[in-house]
Amino acid sequence: MIGGSRTARRLVSLALLIGAPVLAIVLAWRITRPAPLPRPTSEANAHDAMSPLSGDSARTVMLDARAQRRIGVTYAPVLLGALGREVRTVGQVSVDETRLRIFAPKVDGWVERLYVDYVGKPVARGTPLFALYSPMLVTAQEELLLARRLADTVSGAGVETRTGAADLVASARQRLRWWDVTEQDIARIERTGVVERTMTFYAPTGGVVLEKNVTAGQKVMAGDALYRIADLSLVWVDGDVYERDLASLRVGQDVVATFEALPGERLTGRIAYIYPTLSPDTRTARVRITLANARGLLKPGMYATLLMATDAEQRVLSVPRGAVLETGGRNLVFVVRRDGQLEPRQVDIGAAAGDRIEIIRGVSAGDTVVASATFLIDAESNLGTALGGMGNMPGMDVNTKPVVPVPPVRSTPAPSRPRR
Repeated sequence: MIGGSRTARRLVSLALLIGAPVLAIVLAWRITRPAPLPRPTSEANAHDAMSPLSGDSARTVMLDARAQRRIGVTYAPVLLGALGREVRTVGQVSVDETRLRIFAPKVDGWVERLYVDYVGKPVARGTPLFALYSPMLVTAQEELLLARRLADTVSGAGVETRTGAADLVASARQRLRWWDVTEQDIARIERTGVVERTMTFYAPTGGVVLEKNVTAGQKVMAGDALYRIADLSLVWVDGDVYERDLASLRVGQDVVATFEALPGERLTGRIAYIYPTLSPDTRTARVRITLANARGLLKPGMYATLLMATDAEQRVLSVPRGAVLETGGRNLVFVVRRDGQLEPRQVDIGAAAGDRIEIIRGVSAGDTVVASATFLIDAESNLGTALGGMGNMPGMDVNTKPVVPVPPVRSTPAPSRPRR
C-alpha cells in the first residue's frame, strides 16, 4: 500500500509539471490573438472585404504640387456648347459591283488566238480579247451571204418577193449580233463576200482584268466565264459602324478616307448605301462609301480609316475624353472641390466627338475636372481607402479625408514575482 501511494503521487506530480506550461501557453495565445473579422453576409460583401481597392471604395484625394507634377495631372473645365460627333471606323476597298463585267461567249468554239493573256492587264472598251473558230459562226456567215445573193437576184421582182429576201438578210445579221459579232465585222463580211474562219471578240467595257479563265487552243462552251473585268475608276469602301452611331449617318454624307499605303493622302467620298441588316454578333451595320479613283491608287483589298463627321447637336455638357475613367460598371470623373481635394463622381456619358465626350448627368457647367492621369488618381484614391488613416504617415504622398484617430491602447506590465 505504501509503495502504491508513492507511485500515484509521482504520476500526479509529473502530470502537473507537464500540463502547467501547456496550459499557460494556451491561455497566453487566447489572450493575445487578434479579434476575428466579421463574416460577410453575402458573396458581394465577401468580395468587398477581400478587395479594398475596388472602384466602390474611391475617396477624395489631396495631392501636393510635387505629386501632381510627378504623375502629370492636368485640369479642364466642364463646357456647355454644341458637340459635333465624329464616327471613326475601318473599311476595306472593294470593286464597284455596278462596274464589273464578266465576258462569256454565246457560242461554242476553239480559241485560235489569245490577245489578252494575263491577269491585271488594263483594257479599254473594244480591246480584242481572243479569236474564236466556231462552226456555228461559219454557218451563220454562209447564211448571211446566201441571203444577200438572193436579195440581189430578186431586186427586180415584186414587192412581196423583195421584202421576203430583205427579211432573210436582216435575220442572218441579227443572229450574228446575238452572238456578239460586231457591226464592223458583219459589214466586212457582206462587203467582201468571204466567210471568215475565226471571229474576234472584244472587251465589253474598259477596266482591269481581274480573272482570266482561258488559254490559247482551249475549247470553250457557251456561257463559260472567260474574263472578269472591272472598271476601277470608282471604287467602294465598306466599313462597319456601331448600332449607336447609325442614327447620325445618312446617305450622301461626306466621308474622309485615309490609307496606310498612301501616307498624306486624304480622299473624300460619300455614303452611297447603308445596309438594311445588323450583325447580331458585333452589333454593327455595314456602310458603303464611294471614292473616285482616277489615278488608280486605290486597289481592292486595301484597308482604310474612315472619318464621318456628323452635324453638331444641341448644347450639351462635355469634358475631355481623358477625364472619364471607365471602370466597366460605371464611369468616374474627379471634380476639383473648393478646398482643393479631388472628389470622385459617377457620371453618365453620351456621344463622343473628337477629343471630347458628352456628360449627361453628374457634373455642372463650370466645374473643373482632372483631364489627365485620371487612372493614377483613382488608384491613389482606392489606396487611401485601403490604408485608412495611414495616408498621412511619413513617406505617403496621399492625403485622404481625415479620420478620427484612435488612441493607442497601453498595456500594463505584469507585476514581477518577489524573489524567494
